[in-house]
Amino acid sequence: MAALLEPPPPFPLLPPNSNSTRPIPYNLKLGRPANSSNKPALLRSLHSPTTTTTTPCCAATPEQPVSESPDPVPGTALVRTRDRRRAVRLAWEKLVRWSRSWRSKAKTDVLERTNKVVVLGGGSFATAMAAHVANRKAQMEVNMLVRDVQVCQSINSNHCNRKYFPEHKLPDNVIATTDAKTALLGADYCLHAVPVQFSSSFLEGIAEHVYPGLPFISVSKGLELNTLRTMSQLIPQALNNPRQPFIALSGPSFALELMNKLPTAMVVASKDKKLANAAQQLLACNYLRISTSSDVIGVEVAGALKNVLAIAAGIVDGMNLGNNCKTALVAQGCSEIRWLATKMGAKPTTITGLSGIGDIMLTCFVNLSRNRTVGVRLGSGEQLDDILSSMNQVLKLNDVLM
Repeated sequence: MAALLEPPPPFPLLPPNSNSTRPIPYNLKLGRPANSSNKPALLRSLHSPTTTTTTPCCAATPEQPVSESPDPVPGTALVRTRDRRRAVRLAWEKLVRWSRSWRSKAKTDVLERTNKVVVLGGGSFATAMAAHVANRKAQMEVNMLVRDVQVCQSINSNHCNRKYFPEHKLPDNVIATTDAKTALLGADYCLHAVPVQFSSSFLEGIAEHVYPGLPFISVSKGLELNTLRTMSQLIPQALNNPRQPFIALSGPSFALELMNKLPTAMVVASKDKKLANAAQQLLACNYLRISTSSDVIGVEVAGALKNVLAIAAGIVDGMNLGNNCKTALVAQGCSEIRWLATKMGAKPTTITGLSGIGDIMLTCFVNLSRNRTVGVRLGSGEQLDDILSSMNQVLKLNDVLM
């Protein structure tokens, strides 16, 4: 019992300026004396004021408690939030400026490296694309490889294609020729605008003059009869080069509106992302927006099958069956095209994009569409042979599977 009544050993720390001889335990973690209420009852009874203890001579003075910081001034947090938002906005604007400058530099590099472009074909869209590319750079040489001698002379003498655009003057750097070797020599890009059904024989005739690394940008839409080949399959096989660089260019676009420099949007598709980006930088301008895609199958299938749908829509108009009937026909046709394209490996989003629904809407509902015009005349009772003989442009009825 006497051992229990003995005072506990002195604590090393005492509260400052304390008149009591009783040591108080110091909480090192909180920086202030511990609450005595947390001690056991036995220790509290032993450390009562009546208990006499010996104060150690070497007791250290504890550190002063850390004072809590005063409450922030009202509105300081709001000011800090605004400053952070401003810093983020400035950083974002700087990133956008850098991105635009980088894209502009890359765009300039493509144009600077491109000195010659060859366009295969002398039709309306071939002429429009030749004029567009030539306007991108005055020092660029644009050669049109045509079969019609009269069209060749008209372009070189009068700087216009009298057969398709007699009122539109072509840029001075557009040159027409019938010599494949001259046209393809030193070309950086090749725009293929020959109708699909004539492409195989045409390409086989010029294959010896085609450089193996020459990128082909195809604007021809359709499937080859009997073989059902797309242009991405036809061009490498006709040139006897499985690795021939290929790009498909498609979308809702009329040649006349391109010649008039009206706002247009198209898609370039290639399995090579760098090649698609290069074609985008070569063709895109302030009135022609070019998107990129890796879905070559989707772009080609949609561009081919929309021609059949356009002829059918024209037949509905020619028979005066009404807008309800035409809309139902086009909607069902879009559904079937999407089903077939996805079964062939295309992405559904491609069919709902510019090269799919966009091109279908333009071809089925606008009077400038030659496929729809043929359908209207067929629905009115005219014979197909009479219709084809009266048209300057090649009907794409033969470019698709019927």
